[in-house]
Amino acid sequence: MNINNSRSDRILLALNKFFLLITVLIVLIPLIYVVVASFMDPTALLNKGISFQASDWTIEGYKLILSNESMARGFFNAVYYSVAFAVITVAVSIFAAYPLSVDNFVGKNTFMSLFIITMFFSGGLIPTYLVVKDLGMLNTVWAILLPAAVNVWNIILARTFFKGIPKELKEAANVDGASELLIFFKIVLPLSKPIIFVLALYAFVGQWNSFFDAMIYLDDAKLHPLQLVLRSILIQNQTMPGMINDQLAMAELKRLSEMIKYASIVISSLPLILMYPFFQKYFEKGVLVGSLK
Repeated sequence: MNINNSRSDRILLALNKFFLLITVLIVLIPLIYVVVASFMDPTALLNKGISFQASDWTIEGYKLILSNESMARGFFNAVYYSVAFAVITVAVSIFAAYPLSVDNFVGKNTFMSLFIITMFFSGGLIPTYLVVKDLGMLNTVWAILLPAAVNVWNIILARTFFKGIPKELKEAANVDGASELLIFFKIVLPLSKPIIFVLALYAFVGQWNSFFDAMIYLDDAKLHPLQLVLRSILIQNQTMPGMINDQLAMAELKRLSEMIKYASIVISSLPLILMYPFFQKYFEKGVLVGSLK
């Protein structure tokens, strides 16, 4: 079916395509630059810029990072923290959001107001640290998984999604004698895959990129996630000007630091890049329905 667009429509569509192309280039060009730079010798990169000559390429940066004994342990810790945090956050969010979406739930507005207040006001870092310490969670995985498990924005998204589920389904189940708990697990939950995947992706990405909580609460290096390990590697390969008198040693240290920097960015981003295509269809549908319905 051919649609005859007016001149103004064609101009608008052309402008949309142009701005979308610009947006894609803004995102894609830095990504390509970082990936290519991670395989290049820093000296060649500095002198020539991006080059595709084989003589300018090296995998020394990846060798330096992967040869570090703490890398494998940090990668495992990061996967474990991210998956466990996503499971806990999604469970807390949907169990908190569903009652708030039920019309006859007494006090839902009061609970929602209390949740929203926490989005604007918090105890701060020191009180949070003292609470974690008093609960005996310092230097344990629970210090990473529990303090941020309740995310009010995720609860709002899930509640909005649940409100969009047709009431007729619940009413028909009530007529058949189903309890609210049975309705949730047999009807609501199977229909909520899009929002569940969206919340899981948000939680996974947020935890994967996080290193501050681990830096504050974890002293044991065996518990450090990948991001904190990479941060330590970068710091170890950097120094303040004037600390090294040998100019050649300083130049070599700078070269190694640049290689490790780009390689660490690629390594830390690779799991997210590989994971996103599998979540894309759920992500688009879940965000759209959860935000607008």
